[in-house]
Formats: sequence, structure tokens, C-alpha cells
Amino acid sequence: MIRTMIETQERLIFSPFASFSAESKGRRLPEAEDPVRTCYMRDRDRVVHSKAFRRLKHKTQVFISPGNDHYRTRLTHTLEVNQIAKTIGRALCLNTDLIEAIALAHDVGHTPFAHCGESVLNACMTHGFKHNENSVRVLSKIEQHGAGRGLNLSWEVLNGVVTHSGFSANKNPAATLEGQIIRYSDKIAYVQHDIDDTIRANIFSEGDLPRAYTDALGHNLSERITTLVNDLIGEGQRILREDFTGERVLTFSPAIDEALRGLRSFMFDEVYQGKICSLERERASFIVEFLFNHFMKNIDALPDFYQQIAATEGEERAVADYISGMTDNYCVALFKDLTIPRSFIHVGPVL
Repeated sequence: MIRTMIETQERLIFSPFASFSAESKGRRLPEAEDPVRTCYMRDRDRVVHSKAFRRLKHKTQVFISPGNDHYRTRLTHTLEVNQIAKTIGRALCLNTDLIEAIALAHDVGHTPFAHCGESVLNACMTHGFKHNENSVRVLSKIEQHGAGRGLNLSWEVLNGVVTHSGFSANKNPAATLEGQIIRYSDKIAYVQHDIDDTIRANIFSEGDLPRAYTDALGHNLSERITTLVNDLIGEGQRILREDFTGERVLTFSPAIDEALRGLRSFMFDEVYQGKICSLERERASFIVEFLFNHFMKNIDALPDFYQQIAATEGEERAVADYISGMTDNYCVALFKDLTIPRSFIHVGPVL
């Protein structure tokens, strides 16, 4: 059987601290094994074929409706995270199939209009809203696989997805080293490609970045990604030595960690939460809040599937599920449909 051969190859090639496919904690609902693909290969394929994954191409990364095909979207961000993470994972002899499955799945629960959409839903919902937790919900309850709801992914993939978010402190790391790689690859990708997009938008130049951080990381996109990837590989090699006695939790080296955090804080202050994108954020936030309030007052206007969620899990949950699954384009079109009066069409001449 081909799957058994692949699982045997993992034993020969991977680090002893890798996540071996044959040792997965399994799925919520037991399934017969595939004759060709390992469990993580199947998970990757299920994510790629999901509607939530396809919708990422029309969800904003940072710049809302930029009108330029060269700016990142949530989908291109996901692909960049995937490639960075697999490079690190291959260098450390970890399970790149698991890495790819987590990387491709990590943002499927993200809202339209990037983090401002997430902020609105977080404020609107009684118990808050976090896109990493929503990604797990999308993968486990919203997407459909076969006759049932949820993709029934392996425990390791879902754990990597829910722990990928956050960088304020190295708390609650993923249970697998592969999942830990995704958390850092996400930061490597978005901080650097968001800088690239901001420079492309002529909002600031490379020279406007704080030298204290770029001197440590590099003075262009390629240099910074290379520095960060190589540093994480080096730290990974250190903790994967057989004679290492500490906790095997992946981190950057202190100097590189400080520089990346500093550059990330600069981007939050100047771009993500700064004046640069404030007008776009206000408009997008208004649309998301309007739609949330509209559907809370008109639950029967939700599609049937979300009305079922409203009946079983509550109206807030159903409305958040519906809105968070929307693309930017659909969100705007729906807002227009609900707010802009429709013209009367006259068949004959107007008298």
C-alpha cells in the first residue's frame, strides 16, 4: 500500500521530534485510511477543495479594494505562509504535509475587510470573535465534506490552526513543531509583504523603516525574509539536538525576535491601526456593523443553513458565521442591495 510506504519513508527521513502521520491523534469521526495519502495529505486536499479556501482570493489582506492586482489578498498571503513554512520544515526534517495542511487552513475563518472586519464582529458578539477560533469552526462545522458538515480534519491540523495567531508573547504554542512553524511563518510573511505593499502604494519608502530593525533584518523584502527564515532554522536545529535538555519550543533568537516585533509594532502604529488606512477602515467597519445589525433584526433573511444555526446555537453565532464567510466583494454588493433604492423600470415612455 502506497500510504504505508510513505509512512515508512517518514521514519527514515524525519527528525525523531517530527509529527509522524501514522501517530496522529486522529479525527473526531473515525474514517477508513486512504490507500495512497497519509492523514495529513488528505487534510490538505480537503482544505484546498473547500469553498472557504477559494473565497480567500477576494478577502482583503491589508489594503481594501486597492484596484491593483499586485497587492496581496488573503489567499496570496496564505500561499506565502505555506512556502515559507515548508522551507523551514524541510530544513528541520519535519512533516511538510502537516505544515502545508495547517498553512492552507489557518485563515479560512477570516472576515471580509481584514482585521477591521474581525474587530467589528468581536465588538458585536457577546463572547467576542477571533479569526483563528473561527477558522477551526469553519473547518469543523461550516464546510461540508461528503454528506456531513465539517471536514473532519486531524487533531494536529486543528491544533495548529487555533494556535497560529498572536505574537505578543510565546504563550500557548502549538502541540507540534509543525504548528509552531506556522505561527512564525505567518508573522514573517505578513509583516514583510505588508511592508512591500505599503511601499508599492507610495505610502512610505524603504528608508522610512526604523533602521534599528532593518539593520538587523535586512533592507529589502528578500533580505528580511531570508534573515528570519535562516534564524528560525538555526534555532530549530538547536532545540532538535538529541542532547538538548530544555523545552522544545520554537523561537527566534533574541536579537531577531526583538527586531521583528519592533517592525511589526511599527506597522501596527503606522499602517494597520494608523491614519493611513483609517478612512477605508471606517467605511468597511460601517458596512460590517450595518449587516450584523440588519440580520440580527431579520434572522429569517439569512440563508436556510444559517437559520438552522440560529435555532441551535443562537442568532449572534449564525449572523457572525454568515458575515465572516463573505468576501469583500459580496459584502459590499449585499450592503448596496440593502441600502440603495432600486430604480423603477418603465416599459413605455415616461409621461
